[in-house]
Amino acid sequence: MLRARKAVLQMREYHPPLAGRSGLRLDFNENTDGCSPRVLERIRTISAEELARYPEREPVETLIASKLGLAAEQVLLTNGVDEGIHLLCETYLEMGDEAIIVTPTFGMYEVLAEATGSRLIPVQCEGEFRFPLNKTLGVITERTRLIAIASPNNPTGTVASREEILRLCQEAPNAAVLVDEAYYEFYGETVMADTQETPNLFVARTFSKAYGLAGLRMGILAGDTAQMHSVRRLASPYNVNTIALLALPTALDDTEYVAHYVEQVKEGRIRLAKQLSALGIHYWPSHANFLLFYIGPHHQEFVHAMRQRGILVRDRSNDPGCDGCVRITIGTREQMDWASAVLEQVLVELGLAKAVSA
Repeated sequence: MLRARKAVLQMREYHPPLAGRSGLRLDFNENTDGCSPRVLERIRTISAEELARYPEREPVETLIASKLGLAAEQVLLTNGVDEGIHLLCETYLEMGDEAIIVTPTFGMYEVLAEATGSRLIPVQCEGEFRFPLNKTLGVITERTRLIAIASPNNPTGTVASREEILRLCQEAPNAAVLVDEAYYEFYGETVMADTQETPNLFVARTFSKAYGLAGLRMGILAGDTAQMHSVRRLASPYNVNTIALLALPTALDDTEYVAHYVEQVKEGRIRLAKQLSALGIHYWPSHANFLLFYIGPHHQEFVHAMRQRGILVRDRSNDPGCDGCVRITIGTREQMDWASAVLEQVLVELGLAKAVSA
């Protein structure tokens, strides 16, 4: 009888709750305003002949590399950050190897690492979800072949400093150190340039968040030229579709759109943090386009009540160290005016806070 590999049968499955998402989408950290109107205009001009051709990603990789100050050989376009993670796992992990992740974090690191048959080594964040450098250094062994770090992290919004990341690269020279910068635009600090001098450092980015292109599944993986040559061997030459490739240069060119959206998100993040403080709700300062806050035993009631009023938020209670926590994506000014009013109403109705609005 045909059977899947043991590692596949035993790995944890990842099922994001995508069904029935009717309302204001503040649950998946997507761009809540959509992509640039110029991107839609470009998509409408795509011809039948262009769709009939196999996609060619190299010209767009060269464009992106130029904007990042990297060589074209250092940049690989991927089908979202997920594919970048998958390619690193398949390139560097073998049965019996060890992969380190800092928890809580994005669930696909665990899924894709365990699928190779490697051993997962989770390291819990320090208090207030601070990056646990010393604990991470303490579990590095000769079998460590992958260290995955999201910075800013999801679902916490906390970061690892450049010094901490480079220290890990130094102490684990035989491991691929992945820094997932999916929320870079809302943070502004990066280790992208360090990929030119640090052979085992890789950086992933996405166009799903600030750019509003989650439906096109576009990401990049960047690293040392020689290492990226090995990673590229595993990538399909047609992994990114033609529509995404034709739309991306326009998205990159419309810097005003992205800057305006990011500005609104940063303002909304500050406003929501102040509101939560006034309501007596504990939250964790974030460098991403979301805030994680503590509701406690009524977290499911809170999420349900928000949904009933048309606002979708994400229950993160199943993440390590996040029992009772809820995450909310930050949207535009108008969206956050509505969401903030509903949030206070729900908290007061559930007896979790006293009204503070006039």
